[in-house]
Amino acid sequence: MNSDIGIDLGTASILVYVRGKGVVLKEPSVVAFDRDTNKIKAIGEEARLMLGRTPGNIVAVRPLRQGVISDYTVTEKMMKYFIQKAVGKKSFRKPLVSVCVPSGATEVEKKAVEDATFQAGARDVKIIEEPIAAAIGIGIDIAKPCGNMIVDIGGGTSDIAVISLGGTVISTSIKIAGDDFDEAIVRYMRKKHNLLIGERTAEDIKIKIGTCYPLPEPMTMDVRGRNLVTGLPKTVTVSSEETEEALRESTLQIVDAVHSVLEKTPPELAADVSDRGIVLTGGGALTRGLEELISVHTGINTMTAEDPMTCVVIGTGKYVEFLSGKRDE
Repeated sequence: MNSDIGIDLGTASILVYVRGKGVVLKEPSVVAFDRDTNKIKAIGEEARLMLGRTPGNIVAVRPLRQGVISDYTVTEKMMKYFIQKAVGKKSFRKPLVSVCVPSGATEVEKKAVEDATFQAGARDVKIIEEPIAAAIGIGIDIAKPCGNMIVDIGGGTSDIAVISLGGTVISTSIKIAGDDFDEAIVRYMRKKHNLLIGERTAEDIKIKIGTCYPLPEPMTMDVRGRNLVTGLPKTVTVSSEETEEALRESTLQIVDAVHSVLEKTPPELAADVSDRGIVLTGGGALTRGLEELISVHTGINTMTAEDPMTCVVIGTGKYVEFLSGKRDE
């Protein structure tokens, strides 16, 4: 049994696709370990629940920052854990693993991902760029001589690329994405309401009422945190209009990046993009109003992929199946 796998190694979450089974695993890329013994306590969802809630000797960390490995040893252990969880420990043959990286990743960063994957137990490693994986995942035939624009907004990076004939014609990768949206909300709450909130609360606000374009009917939610003046717990009501204000700077940077890629796109391909529209993928694409914001600023129809979270890993997995198919012939 060939257990070839595709991994979307994200800053916020890791998704694993197993050949013949589809997406089998989706967990936060968080590791909790004990500082005193240097032993790993928890990985994935279990570790995410510990973020900001651990005693002094236990730390919950994200070994990937902005789509790049920031803690090599922890990343390697985390990948080993996820590969074993996806394939099962009884697998006799080491898997062929395809991993995706941001389009702006340097050779050194790609090499680090490759080495960590080999160390985690891969037989062979293939690196694929995120926008290409996303395009394959949506079902676009990337081999045709036709321009497609993909905007992949993850946790740590946003990748914007125009793809034609199976490759990237022009692309850019900016380190503004879902995590920056959370941080913007944390900063806004501190400045506007004198309320200190954690990453997880900020993410909750983003998911429940966050928007980057004015909504027809504003929404509100109660947020609990620590009052910075009195130092005591406090609850305030936040509206979706406030989140739009909080996210404005970050979202406009993404719009500017889309704009700059369009400016550099060859005219024939720009015409294709104008006809076919811009496709948003990645978890950050789920932020309300992003489609409208990009449409308004570029004048090009923008849509979000059906399941933006899994596009990249499905594309990475299909790429592995294609490679395996070639080998089996």
